[in-house]
Amino acid sequence: MGEIINLRRARKAKARAQAQAEAAENRAKHGRSKSERAKAEGTKSLAQRRLDAHRRSDVDPDSET
Repeated sequence: MGEIINLRRARKAKARAQAQAEAAENRAKHGRSKSERAKAEGTKSLAQRRLDAHRRSDVDPDSET
């Protein structure tokens, strides 16, 4: 004799699995969490400030103007 399956539970489990798969797909599609974006933005701005601090001035000291 076959295994007895509660169809209501089976449908709910299938729907739950499908929702989890869709959520994982949306997470991959729509990017990172707010904290990850904030950390990346902080790192980017720090790198930009360091680069600007080492930038040479536009004025050339050897020119006579």
